Amino acid sequence: MDASESAALMSLLRTQPVASLATLHKGAPAVSMVPFALLPDGTGFVIHVSQLATHTQDMLHNPAVALLVTAPLAVGDSPLALPRASLQGQARPYPPDSAGHAQAREAYLAKLPDAEPLFSFGDFSLFVIEPESLRWVAGFGRAMSVVGERMRAVLSGD
Repeated sequence: MDASESAALMSLLRTQPVASLATLHKGAPAVSMVPFALLPDGTGFVIHVSQLATHTQDMLHNPAVALLVTAPLAVGDSPLALPRASLQGQARPYPPDSAGHAQAREAYLAKLPDAEPLFSFGDFSLFVIEPESLRWVAGFGRAMSVVGERMRAVLSGD
Protein backbone atom coordinates (compact mmCIF):
# COMPACT_ATOMS: atom_id res chain seq x y z
CA MET A 1 0.00 0.00 0.00
CA ASP A 2 1.56 3.27 -1.06
CA ALA A 3 1.01 6.72 0.48
CA SER A 4 -1.83 7.69 -1.89
CA GLU A 5 -3.70 4.44 -1.20
CA SER A 6 -3.23 4.93 2.56
CA ALA A 7 -4.52 8.49 2.28
CA ALA A 8 -7.58 7.38 0.30
CA LEU A 9 -8.36 4.67 2.87
CA MET A 10 -8.05 7.09 5.77
CA SER A 11 -10.20 9.67 3.96
CA LEU A 12 -12.93 7.06 3.54
CA LEU A 13 -12.76 6.01 7.20
CA ARG A 14 -12.76 9.59 8.45
CA THR A 15 -15.58 10.89 6.25
CA GLN A 16 -18.10 8.06 5.98
CA PRO A 17 -20.39 8.05 9.02
CA VAL A 18 -21.80 4.51 8.85
CA ALA A 19 -20.63 0.97 8.38
CA SER A 20 -22.25 -2.40 7.92
CA LEU A 21 -21.63 -4.50 11.01
CA ALA A 22 -21.56 -8.28 10.65
CA THR A 23 -22.13 -10.41 13.74
CA LEU A 24 -23.07 -13.98 14.46
CA HIS A 25 -26.69 -14.29 15.56
CA LYS A 26 -27.53 -17.73 16.91
CA GLY A 27 -24.78 -19.16 14.73
CA ALA A 28 -25.90 -17.45 11.51
CA PRO A 29 -24.45 -14.31 9.90
CA ALA A 30 -26.36 -11.10 10.54
CA VAL A 31 -25.68 -7.61 9.19
CA SER A 32 -26.80 -4.26 10.54
CA MET A 33 -25.87 -0.61 10.14
CA VAL A 34 -23.91 1.32 12.77
CA PRO A 35 -22.45 4.82 12.91
CA PHE A 36 -18.73 4.61 13.73
CA ALA A 37 -15.59 6.61 14.40
CA LEU A 38 -11.93 5.69 14.38
CA LEU A 39 -9.89 6.17 17.54
CA PRO A 40 -7.21 8.85 16.97
CA ASP A 41 -4.38 6.35 17.35
CA GLY A 42 -6.05 3.92 14.91
CA THR A 43 -6.29 1.09 17.43
CA GLY A 44 -10.04 0.68 17.17
CA PHE A 45 -13.37 1.59 15.65
CA VAL A 46 -15.88 3.07 18.10
CA ILE A 47 -19.57 2.25 17.89
CA HIS A 48 -22.36 3.40 20.22
CA VAL A 49 -25.11 0.81 20.40
CA SER A 50 -28.29 0.03 22.29
CA GLN A 51 -28.51 -2.97 24.59
CA LEU A 52 -31.88 -3.58 22.91
CA ALA A 53 -30.23 -4.14 19.51
CA THR A 54 -29.65 -7.69 18.35
CA HIS A 55 -26.12 -6.86 17.22
CA THR A 56 -25.18 -5.71 20.74
CA GLN A 57 -26.28 -9.01 22.24
CA ASP A 58 -24.47 -10.83 19.42
CA MET A 59 -21.21 -9.00 20.24
CA LEU A 60 -21.54 -9.86 23.92
CA HIS A 61 -21.97 -13.56 23.07
CA ASN A 62 -19.32 -13.68 20.34
CA PRO A 63 -16.99 -10.69 19.93
CA ALA A 64 -15.78 -11.71 16.46
CA VAL A 65 -17.21 -9.12 14.05
CA ALA A 66 -16.62 -7.52 10.67
CA LEU A 67 -17.20 -3.97 9.44
CA LEU A 68 -17.68 -2.79 5.87
CA VAL A 69 -17.31 0.89 4.98
CA THR A 70 -18.09 1.97 1.42
CA ALA A 71 -17.76 5.21 -0.49
CA PRO A 72 -21.01 6.64 -1.83
CA LEU A 73 -22.01 5.41 -5.27
CA ALA A 74 -22.21 8.27 -7.76
CA VAL A 75 -24.53 8.15 -10.76
CA GLY A 76 -22.83 6.31 -13.58
CA ASP A 77 -20.22 4.65 -11.37
CA SER A 78 -19.75 0.92 -11.49
CA PRO A 79 -20.49 -0.75 -8.15
CA LEU A 80 -17.43 -2.94 -8.81
CA ALA A 81 -15.21 0.16 -8.69
CA LEU A 82 -16.67 1.42 -5.42
CA PRO A 83 -13.87 2.08 -2.89
CA ARG A 84 -14.44 0.05 0.26
CA ALA A 85 -12.73 -1.20 3.37
CA SER A 86 -13.67 -4.34 5.23
CA LEU A 87 -12.11 -5.36 8.48
CA GLN A 88 -12.31 -8.24 10.87
CA GLY A 89 -11.79 -7.76 14.56
CA GLN A 90 -12.92 -8.25 18.12
CA ALA A 91 -15.62 -6.08 19.70
CA ARG A 92 -15.39 -5.27 23.35
CA PRO A 93 -17.59 -3.14 25.58
CA TYR A 94 -16.14 0.14 26.83
CA PRO A 95 -18.01 0.88 30.07
CA PRO A 96 -17.88 4.47 31.39
CA ASP A 97 -15.39 3.53 34.12
CA SER A 98 -12.92 1.83 31.74
CA ALA A 99 -9.59 3.27 30.65
CA GLY A 100 -10.01 4.87 27.26
CA HIS A 101 -13.77 5.45 27.51
CA ALA A 102 -13.45 9.25 27.54
CA GLN A 103 -11.18 9.21 24.47
CA ALA A 104 -13.54 6.83 22.63
CA ARG A 105 -16.56 8.99 23.47
CA GLU A 106 -14.72 12.12 22.34
CA ALA A 107 -13.70 10.53 19.02
CA TYR A 108 -17.24 9.33 18.40
CA LEU A 109 -18.82 12.71 19.15
CA ALA A 110 -16.19 14.59 17.13
CA LYS A 111 -17.37 12.69 14.06
CA LEU A 112 -21.04 12.31 15.02
CA PRO A 113 -21.99 15.31 17.20
CA ASP A 114 -25.73 14.78 16.70
CA ALA A 115 -25.41 11.51 18.66
CA GLU A 116 -24.69 13.34 21.93
CA PRO A 117 -28.23 13.02 23.34
CA LEU A 118 -28.00 9.22 23.01
CA PHE A 119 -25.28 9.20 25.67
CA SER A 120 -27.98 10.07 28.23
CA PHE A 121 -29.98 6.94 27.32
CA GLY A 122 -29.33 4.17 29.84
CA ASP A 123 -29.42 1.36 27.29
CA PHE A 124 -26.69 2.80 25.00
CA SER A 125 -23.04 1.96 25.46
CA LEU A 126 -19.74 2.19 23.64
CA PHE A 127 -17.96 -0.74 22.06
CA VAL A 128 -14.56 -0.64 20.43
CA ILE A 129 -13.77 -3.00 17.58
CA GLU A 130 -10.07 -3.82 17.59
CA PRO A 131 -9.09 -4.65 14.01
CA GLU A 132 -7.14 -7.82 13.24
CA SER A 133 -7.12 -7.56 9.45
CA LEU A 134 -8.22 -5.07 6.85
CA ARG A 135 -9.04 -5.46 3.16
CA TRP A 136 -8.88 -2.26 1.10
CA VAL A 137 -10.42 -2.10 -2.36
CA ALA A 138 -9.32 1.21 -3.86
CA GLY A 139 -11.24 0.59 -7.10
CA PHE A 140 -11.78 -2.08 -9.72
CA GLY A 141 -8.80 -4.45 -9.71
CA ARG A 142 -7.01 -2.50 -6.94
CA ALA A 143 -7.37 -4.59 -3.80
CA MET A 144 -4.95 -5.31 -0.99
CA SER A 145 -4.90 -6.91 2.44
CA VAL A 146 -3.27 -5.11 5.34
CA VAL A 147 -2.44 -6.82 8.64
CA GLY A 148 -0.22 -6.54 11.69
CA GLU A 149 2.11 -3.60 12.14
CA ARG A 150 1.46 -2.28 8.64
CA MET A 151 -2.29 -2.11 9.35
CA ARG A 152 -1.69 -0.35 12.67
CA ALA A 153 0.65 2.17 10.99
CA VAL A 154 -1.88 2.94 8.24
CA LEU A 155 -4.79 3.33 10.68
CA SER A 156 -2.77 5.57 13.00
CA GLY A 157 -1.79 7.81 10.10
CA ASP A 158 1.94 7.02 10.31
